[in-house]
Amino acid sequence: MSADLPDYYFRVRENGAFVFRVDTENRQRRIEMDQIAVINMKNGEIKPHGQRVLSDADLVAIQNWMAERAVVLAERDIDDIHRAVDHLNHTAHWAQTRATDEQLELVTDDLLLTMHDLRTVLVRKKADRLMAKD
Repeated sequence: MSADLPDYYFRVRENGAFVFRVDTENRQRRIEMDQIAVINMKNGEIKPHGQRVLSDADLVAIQNWMAERAVVLAERDIDDIHRAVDHLNHTAHWAQTRATDEQLELVTDDLLLTMHDLRTVLVRKKADRLMAKD
């Protein structure tokens, strides 16, 4: 393990992270991780763990991590959408070339409703953007 460990470790969880202070300056030279906070990315909340009082350095490190994490999550969202477009293309090719009648019967209604819902949302959002430009 690297001798240059970060001062903080962020254990990612749904909608946030647990924040630990990393300590290697102890007698046994073991890595100790002391939980200092819980982060909620949805509402931006930083809750100190237990009776802790977060230092200014703690808050700056946590806020920096939250800003970086928000960028990563936004990039992943867009990547997921690009993958969904690819998957829809693969689905169209499958339906046209390999799907059996029984397979199509299993998925056709769900796919049609999903695509109708998506089309409705996209058309409305595009109209809203066009109206906002005027």
